[in-house]
Amino acid sequence: MIAPADTIKTLPYPKTAKGNVTDDYFGTIVPDPYRWLENDTSAETKAWVEEENKVTQNYLEQIPYREAIKKKLEVLWNYEKFSAPFKEGNYTYFYKNDGLQNQSVLYRQTEGSEPEVFLDPNKFSGDGTTSLAGIDFSKNGSLAAYQISEGGSDWRKVIVIKTSDKTTVGDTLTDVKFSGLAWQGTEGFYYSSYDKPAEGSQLSGLTQYHKLFFHQLGTPQSADKLIFGGGQTPRRYIGAYLTEDERFLVITAANSTTGNELYFKDLSKPNSGIVKVVGNFDSEQSVLTNKASVLYIYTNYKAPNYRLVTVDAANPAISNWKDMIAETTNVMSAATGGDKIFANYLKDATSLVMQYDMSGTKEREIALPGIGTADGFSAKKGESELYFTFTSYVYPSTIFKYNIGTGQSEIYKKSGVQFDPEKYESKQVFYNSKDGTKIPMIITHKKGIELNGKNPTLLYGYGGFSVNLTPAFSTSNIILLEQGGIYAVPNLRGGGEYGEKWHLAGTKMQKQNVFDDFIAAAQYLIDQKYTSTPYLAISGGSNGGLLVGAAMTQRPELFKVAFPAVGVMDMLRYNKFTAGAGWAYDYGTAEDSKEMFEYLYKYSPYSALKAGTNYPATMVTTADHDDRVVPAHSFKFAARLQEYHKGNSPVLIRIESKAGHGAGKPTSKIIEEQADKWSFMFQNMKINYQK
Repeated sequence: MIAPADTIKTLPYPKTAKGNVTDDYFGTIVPDPYRWLENDTSAETKAWVEEENKVTQNYLEQIPYREAIKKKLEVLWNYEKFSAPFKEGNYTYFYKNDGLQNQSVLYRQTEGSEPEVFLDPNKFSGDGTTSLAGIDFSKNGSLAAYQISEGGSDWRKVIVIKTSDKTTVGDTLTDVKFSGLAWQGTEGFYYSSYDKPAEGSQLSGLTQYHKLFFHQLGTPQSADKLIFGGGQTPRRYIGAYLTEDERFLVITAANSTTGNELYFKDLSKPNSGIVKVVGNFDSEQSVLTNKASVLYIYTNYKAPNYRLVTVDAANPAISNWKDMIAETTNVMSAATGGDKIFANYLKDATSLVMQYDMSGTKEREIALPGIGTADGFSAKKGESELYFTFTSYVYPSTIFKYNIGTGQSEIYKKSGVQFDPEKYESKQVFYNSKDGTKIPMIITHKKGIELNGKNPTLLYGYGGFSVNLTPAFSTSNIILLEQGGIYAVPNLRGGGEYGEKWHLAGTKMQKQNVFDDFIAAAQYLIDQKYTSTPYLAISGGSNGGLLVGAAMTQRPELFKVAFPAVGVMDMLRYNKFTAGAGWAYDYGTAEDSKEMFEYLYKYSPYSALKAGTNYPATMVTTADHDDRVVPAHSFKFAARLQEYHKGNSPVLIRIESKAGHGAGKPTSKIIEEQADKWSFMFQNMKINYQK
């Protein structure tokens, strides 16, 4: 490959005003000169955003092959995409995207009929930034309640329609956040939300206590009945759902992203109360299904890798729980379909699926097309078939139809993406982290590449909140792989790939393990000659944005390019915004103790930046409507990075408008962002993109 002439000129970075705000943490005075950027509604912040975007777009527009990459991505993306079908009432529903539609369309059909459009989110707004954020049907399928998100916000509106003619029923519900919709017959449904912040920004304001309501159809939202939460039982996250037979209302309640209480209400008994099953946050549990009065509870209580237990609702105390599917050495998730239970195990971050009957007898291991990620395996009681998807880094997502009785699978919908899996390989390796812990990593590239240290490589990670990074095909990554590049994904501590112990090993005062695991992955790729520093980029979003920020501030000389996306960058103040306080189980807070403050202060990317340092070429990405990880994190980090950076590499921030944390982002915006990412990476590695 030929290196392009290094002719791109970066506009001067905006002169970002500095305030004199300080905070006192246990006697340590911490300056926060860019605190004013936390005010996302001010004219000053808006002007700063415009100036920063001007600098970023000016740089990106000068990259000679940016438009060619964008056009290639449009070609790659332009194929029909389907979801697995699901049945509601007399109809089978499925999502379909013709190729470049901004939002996927929900279709339906009856046996033998042609599909018809049921909901087209592309018509919700002119620019495709209003998305369908979920839909729930009444058990008989006659009613549907769907959520819409405007500009990517977590705050949702709920619209109820009759499925027969799609006419609206009652008023639109507003200000709904982090909520499912659980129908009770056709009378109404349960949903959760917060009080809107009374002061300041609706996007960044603190959302403290969730409340569970019941909305009776035909009545105003103001009349909705509070079922759980509020003053009696203040909890940060409350969820609710009904068992399939609608006998039990199940309520989960939590104050952080790990551990929850479990309650139920027997709706078959008039005026029955809410029964507490688990009254602490020490473990995770949910009701998978029921058989008459017997509850099937999925839990990691005394089982870090999870198990399935049964208990009679008449005496649901933990002491009465009986193992139905015992814990194994592999982490289990579970689903039900056609009166069977499907246990989906993670074996070194790849899928192994077993089918059990309702008494816990193993019937078979389900044959999968390879090593990768299988998902789905759910269907209503009485069904004889279900659908699942299978994917890997070199296996485009494919939908299979599965016969529950015989165990036979057949391809239902194959991906239409232009990609030949035979030309590529994906292999799992294990490397040692700083403390000797073995970490798995999957490395994907063209077959036969030369390990000469000169392959452009993107190292992607997350490492937090018990999230599992399992193999999944990415259309965008074709750009990298076709150029002879390498895509590497390690399964860092903090994730859930090896259960709760693995998760806890990357939390609070162990968080540095996550960064060490990631840095060790980079070193492994260099040592094994897959790549070298001039060709190594790192990427991650949200908690993964924190990971990238920590890695690039701790080892700036190790990486050529960094992509911290929608990241948690100010670890001293993350808990002051939106639902951030709920992340304290993973992170700890600066207020917890002097020791916790000092630990956070040391690695917090915003705090860890040092003046006069040569940092990697960096493109921070965020969005103006991100109300999960507020953009102030990225704003403040980028402002200080531009102030302190002393090298020749560009440090830019790309701020998307009318977009949020990522969900519901229109196809057009995704393609533009990915084109910018690859262009920035190749340009700074001095690699000439080959069409």
